[in-house]
Amino acid sequence: MTPPTSPPKRARPAPRQATAADEVAALYARAARHLAALDADWAGHVAAIGPCRHASRPARDPYEALVRAIAYQQLHARAGDAILGRLLALYPGQAFPAPRALLDTDPQVQRACGFSASKLATIRGIAQAALDGLIPARDEALAMSDEALVERLVTLRGVGRWTVEMLLIYTLERMDILPVDDFGVREGYRRLKRLDKAPSPAQMRAIGEAFSPYRTIAAWYLWRMPATPSPAAP
Repeated sequence: MTPPTSPPKRARPAPRQATAADEVAALYARAARHLAALDADWAGHVAAIGPCRHASRPARDPYEALVRAIAYQQLHARAGDAILGRLLALYPGQAFPAPRALLDTDPQVQRACGFSASKLATIRGIAQAALDGLIPARDEALAMSDEALVERLVTLRGVGRWTVEMLLIYTLERMDILPVDDFGVREGYRRLKRLDKAPSPAQMRAIGEAFSPYRTIAAWYLWRMPATPSPAAP
């Protein structure tokens, strides 16, 4: 009599290799734990918002990132989408207009997209600076420190520190940037701490030392602080 055969052993599946997305998620989780450990206010806010879903745009080069930042400056997202969409429609077949293409376009045609004269002058100045080599290519920018990039780019007309910080946060994926001039950051902190008055930029900078090395993620959470009634006057 032939003995029964044992079922073939199943090979163990190979362990899943960690992906770049896994590494980013782990980084965001560490940042959230760091912030939640600061105090009960932060712990409650991080728990209420949940995992950080900060979305960077690393494929963009600094020139494109700066033009986009200026286009959206001081506008609601929908208005910025509309104006930028009309600009991009002037360049069919291009994902984004090259500096020379932008400069070769009649400024009045670009103004008709909805840009103010000041914004358009800044955007065209950025395009010229890209051609002149003042705006670094992505690889060069990645090798530069935060402050070196700020010092270099704020020399451009209409480009302030906030604009460069948006480049650092969203394009270069720097994790320790707190844009203290941003109203949403300071107002978010006021709401988090139930203060009568939002901290000044200088005060916010000092407060933000406790968020390091995850100040970018702190900004993300502060931008999502829900509106709450201001404390009643005594």
